[in-house]
Amino acid sequence: MRLKLFAACFLISLSLFEAGCRKRETPVSQGNREGIFYFSVGSEPSDLDPHVVNGIGEAKIIHALFEPLLNFDPKTLKPVPALAERWDVSPDGLTYTFHLRAGAKWSNDETITAQDCVDAWRRVLTPTLGADNAYMFYVIRGAEAFNKGQTTDFASVGISAADARTFVVTLTNPAPYFPQILLNSPFRPVNVRAIEKIGNAYVRGTPWTKPHSIVTSGPFHLKKWSLHERIETVKSATYWDRDNVKLNGIMFYPTDSVDSEEKAFRAGQLHATWSLSLSKVDGYRRDQSAALRIDAYLNTYFFRFNTRTAPLNDPRVRRALSLAIDRASITQKILKGGQRPAPSFVPPEMPDYTAPELPPRDLDTAKRLLAEAGYADGKGLPIFEVTLDNSEILRLVAESVQEMWRRDLGVNVSLVNLEKKVVFANRRAGNYQILFGDWIGDYLDATTFLDLWRSDSGNNYTGWGSPEYDALMNRAATTGDIVARAKILQQAELLMIAGAPIASVYFNSHVYLLQPSVKGWMPSPGDHVDYRHVSLEP
Repeated sequence: MRLKLFAACFLISLSLFEAGCRKRETPVSQGNREGIFYFSVGSEPSDLDPHVVNGIGEAKIIHALFEPLLNFDPKTLKPVPALAERWDVSPDGLTYTFHLRAGAKWSNDETITAQDCVDAWRRVLTPTLGADNAYMFYVIRGAEAFNKGQTTDFASVGISAADARTFVVTLTNPAPYFPQILLNSPFRPVNVRAIEKIGNAYVRGTPWTKPHSIVTSGPFHLKKWSLHERIETVKSATYWDRDNVKLNGIMFYPTDSVDSEEKAFRAGQLHATWSLSLSKVDGYRRDQSAALRIDAYLNTYFFRFNTRTAPLNDPRVRRALSLAIDRASITQKILKGGQRPAPSFVPPEMPDYTAPELPPRDLDTAKRLLAEAGYADGKGLPIFEVTLDNSEILRLVAESVQEMWRRDLGVNVSLVNLEKKVVFANRRAGNYQILFGDWIGDYLDATTFLDLWRSDSGNNYTGWGSPEYDALMNRAATTGDIVARAKILQQAELLMIAGAPIASVYFNSHVYLLQPSVKGWMPSPGDHVDYRHVSLEP
């Protein structure tokens, strides 16, 4: 009897102990058990429309929701089938024929067709949508003329459906990097028919990306979007490769605070952070190196100058500000996470391209240029306003540059911190003097950085343009010889640097935290992640 009583008491105690453990179970532990990935993505998304957003955090969510035509092998970075089960390229390199897989479906159970792809890309190029990234499509025959309203005949654009499963794209010139471009958000097809049920598919702001109305094609589907709290996705029941998707869902958490992220990570509330506070890097490197990630990244941080307003309409003033930045000091004393000084704009890892060799700083020339512009020792210059988002890292770097300009040039600036979506809105409207931000390469070619400064680029925002620069970029686009092309692109970059619509500061690395329980996490240098490979273990 006593033995039975003891056994019963032991089982009750064990049950209470297990219940207590479950009570104290962290979201990460629960996520490991249930297959739910908890992921911080920076600021609150402005939208989840692949064709209009620009933010990297938004892209991380979009890549879970919308399938590209081609994906990438995380080990080789070479294109692999996705919506298209195979593709052909014509001998002249101009025509790509994508053969869609029969089992590809939208989340509303409709089959994804080649005409859906045509309709989606037509939407991006329609002028009324005002898609900032439409210029990326200009490699396609007739796309530029249609996007600029020079023709309304979409039949003149090299995009067509040969049949229900055959999507054909004809380029203006050979572009070996074209398959890589397809990873990016604006190239991911959306269901235009579903958007039209909500409102106008060809203007911004139609509320089709809400959980109750969005139609998706990726491995995950949007379940809930609680503003400034979380974006909840679940494994899609209609995704063509659902049997190989290991996660059951992803919880995306927006936050502007890297300190809050790190605390949440330590408390077991996040599997991965967006970034890591600079002050914490050395500590994690020393004590928790298994959680610290420092990844290669095609990412340049730089100041944009609004060249439409005096005195920033004088290239001598802009170039002086750029040359006075002590880039080596910033990377060595402030960042300390593998970042490198960036006197030029294109990152050094770019294949088949050598960036111009320039000094990271030239204070004597900076002072001379400022004096030539009539502002010796900064006299006569107004207080410039530098706009940036609420990132701690941007703030620290901007404060350092603020002091350099004051101490070495006599130039005073004030720093204005705003929410990222407000920064994006002001940037788009040209409502700024100097803006601190970054650009992440969309594919492994120098043009993903240099195309930004074309006169007609939707992501230029500086007001600067140069017919000579545009001509060089056009020449490079039609040059087949790799070495000759690289020299033309280098000429273009040097011309842009001399014109100084921007001041590059540093080539970034991606420094963040990742729980050791996360397996199959293999981001590309452009920070694309194929979520199909990601899994969690206790």
